[in-house]
Amino acid sequence: MKVFNLKAMKVFNLKQWLLLFLCTHIIFPSLSMADDLSDELLVNINKFRQDMKLPVLTQNENAACLAKQIADQFKGQVCSNSTGEDTVPGTEPQFPNYPQFLENCHLNVSDTKDGVVMPDCVPGLDPQIAFQNYTHSQYIQNVNDTKFVSAGIASEDNWFVLVLATNTTGGNFQTYNRGTMHYINKLLSLLPILGALLLAA
Repeated sequence: MKVFNLKAMKVFNLKQWLLLFLCTHIIFPSLSMADDLSDELLVNINKFRQDMKLPVLTQNENAACLAKQIADQFKGQVCSNSTGEDTVPGTEPQFPNYPQFLENCHLNVSDTKDGVVMPDCVPGLDPQIAFQNYTHSQYIQNVNDTKFVSAGIASEDNWFVLVLATNTTGGNFQTYNRGTMHYINKLLSLLPILGALLLAA
C-alpha cells in the first residue's frame, strides 16, 4: 500500500500555482493590455460603422496575426508627417520580409491581396486618438467600405496596425484556417522557460 506525503503534495501544488500566477501576471500582461487596447479600438470602429448603417467588423485572428507581424516592424520608429495615416498614398513603407510575415501566419499573398493594412502612430497608444485618426484621415474610405467584413488589430510601441479583410477568397485571410497556430506556437516557445522554473522549484 502506497503512502502519499500529503504535505509534500500541497507544497508542490502551491509551487505550481505560484508559477502559473507568475506566468499569467508577469510574462503575459503586456499581451493582455495590448489585446484590451485593440479590442477597445475595434469596438469604437464598429460603433462608428453602425452609426453609418454599415455592418460591424468581426474579429479575424489571421488578420490580427499579420497586424502583429507588421506592428513589430514599426517598433522604435517615430511619428512624422510621412508615417501612419499621414502617409502619402503610394509611399507606404515596404517590407522586404513581408512574405515571411505571411508564412508566419500561414497565409498566402493570394488570400490577402484584397485586404488593406493601415498603420497609425499614436504616442501612448490611446485607442480614442487612434479611432479619430482612422475615421478622420485617408483611412476613412476603407473603414467605410462595405467590402470589408472583418478586422485584425495589433499594437507595438507607439503604433497601431489595423488590417481589414473581405469575405472573398482574395482577401478573407482564412484559406488555411490556421491563424490560431500563431498563438499556439508562441505558447509552445515558453515551455522551456516553464520547464526550467519547475525544475528550479
